[in-house]
Amino acid sequence: MGLLVGKKVLMFVGDLFEDLELMYPKLRLIEEGAAVVLAGVDTETVYRGYHGYPVKADTRLSDVNPDHFDMLVIPGGFAPDKLRRYMDVKNITRTMHEQGKTIAFICHAGWIPISAGIVKGYTCTSTRGITDDLENAGAKWVNEPVVVDRNLISSRAPDDLPAFCRAIIQCGCGEE
Repeated sequence: MGLLVGKKVLMFVGDLFEDLELMYPKLRLIEEGAAVVLAGVDTETVYRGYHGYPVKADTRLSDVNPDHFDMLVIPGGFAPDKLRRYMDVKNITRTMHEQGKTIAFICHAGWIPISAGIVKGYTCTSTRGITDDLENAGAKWVNEPVVVDRNLISSRAPDDLPAFCRAIIQCGCGEE
């Protein structure tokens, strides 16, 4: 039995997601027994990763009920910059945060929690490219492979995916 059996995980997807940052966590969480749902603007579009990997969303952002998910995992790449412009993305993120659910983001994915207004007072990490954005939003930025601060898990880049996924799994099964 996996450590996340019975857990439901939401992941956002859009064009130019970082391929590894979507697929590695998705597959690790499935290995641990979680049901992973990809949400995008629509379900007909084939979203292409930064390196060309094709993915379709399982559900539309507008159909997502945050109450039906245990955690949110946001892959990086340049998709988060476009996705954060959708009210559904910000509302889902903010609602899940207010419910105390785990929200994990890596690399440029920090743009979504920034736009949702949930990072103030938290310690986070990211790619160096959005350090100023996190700090200007009130977060304390540190250069660590993974940071867990209450319900937020953040990570820097694809090389940190093993630590990122371990933290998600530990938080998802109640270990801190």
